[in-house]
Amino acid sequence: MEIIHLSAECYPVAKVGGLGDVVGALPKYQNRLGHFSKVVMPAYHNKFMQENEFEVVYDSWCNLGQKGYSVRILREKTNKLGFDLFLVHIPGLMDRENVYGYGDDTERFITYQIAVLDWINQWEHQPDVIHCHDHHTGLVPFMTANCERYKRLSTIPTVLTIHNAQYQGQFGWDKLDYLPAFDLWKSGLLEWRHQINPLAAAIKCAWKVTTVSPSYLDEISYQANGLESLLASERGKSAGILNGIDNEVWDTSKDPMLVKPYNIRTSDSGKKANKADLCAVFNLDPTKPLFTFIGRLVGEKGADLLPEIFHNSLAHSHGNINILVLGSGDPVVEARLEQLKNWFPGNYNVYIGYNEKLSHQIYAGADFLLMPSRVEPCGLNQMYALRYGTIPIVRRIGGLKDTVVDIGDGGFGICHDQTSVGDVGHAIGRAYGLFQDVKRIKEIRKYIMQLDHSWDRAAQQYIDLYQM
Repeated sequence: MEIIHLSAECYPVAKVGGLGDVVGALPKYQNRLGHFSKVVMPAYHNKFMQENEFEVVYDSWCNLGQKGYSVRILREKTNKLGFDLFLVHIPGLMDRENVYGYGDDTERFITYQIAVLDWINQWEHQPDVIHCHDHHTGLVPFMTANCERYKRLSTIPTVLTIHNAQYQGQFGWDKLDYLPAFDLWKSGLLEWRHQINPLAAAIKCAWKVTTVSPSYLDEISYQANGLESLLASERGKSAGILNGIDNEVWDTSKDPMLVKPYNIRTSDSGKKANKADLCAVFNLDPTKPLFTFIGRLVGEKGADLLPEIFHNSLAHSHGNINILVLGSGDPVVEARLEQLKNWFPGNYNVYIGYNEKLSHQIYAGADFLLMPSRVEPCGLNQMYALRYGTIPIVRRIGGLKDTVVDIGDGGFGICHDQTSVGDVGHAIGRAYGLFQDVKRIKEIRKYIMQLDHSWDRAAQQYIDLYQM
């Protein structure tokens, strides 16, 4: 089976969040099952582009309304990611360092989608499945089904995976002429709340719709930023498939980013060595429990509450805990987290920004990982933490609910029901009590490091879905 994954992100080419991790791993595991899985994504002007070799496989022109753009599709020569990687190079639109955040993002991603379909349209054969990830590729199922230019592609099954329904890519009807010609009677397939909505269009037009965890499929029926009724009506073609993690990237015994790699047998000494190094860098005491938060500093992640939660916990613990934050996002939250360093030197620190190597070091060195999310479609951080023997403290929502069981229920993590200062503070208190039980902590660490959250099972579930 030949599978084409379309995505704005793919680790290690370009990553902003979990979408990049998923698209960087799923195709590799599908190939190991005997299939031919590829990724086609935009070519950004970034480190990966500059450090690797490519060959041109397609050289053409793409129209976007009244404008035209040169398009080249490049193939990475060495297959270093474990699958064929194709980058869509569009000078003037995609040749920028960042993935998102530009005023013409609508134009950028529509042109990318049209360029991909123009390329596939001139193939002598057809792929078996086109798998679209989030709204940046959401117009593809509509265009293959309805645009005259792509009539020969209309029999190719399309699958949409919703990684986060809060982001939908809406834009005005004044940009309708960006799309290749189609029967205007079909315009309703594009519309949601009086705008063109790529995510809504994909939900309507894709042959199958998936979410990145079973619980998130249930939750979007009442929390999907206005798409609740649409998702309910399309529930019959929808499935929740829990994301996995790449066990080769996240392998404590071989991770080159760690000061001291370790396995289940050497987890005590390994985590102790990594914690000592981490605490030395950030001026923390390695004898105290280390709590950490890794992620985007935005409301979805509950980050707006972190300054108050951390202030209260540090003040009430009388210096008996450490907290380390890695992330970026809301400037106000960033500033408040920075200020806490003045209040609690020696017990608290923060790194504002994104640092892949540091994230691995924190998973290895921390005792507890905080995820007080308001929205968490799947969550990968808790799975990385488990793999590295770090106990997750999570809100019962989305994929967190599907992957973490509270110690009070015979499980291995600490769970709370609400994203609130009180709930999270109480959870931190429970974790502090658990930390005092050295024997139990060691038992939990060894247990969680053996949990299997690899992509093997999820990759097969997607193959089964395609074959349907």
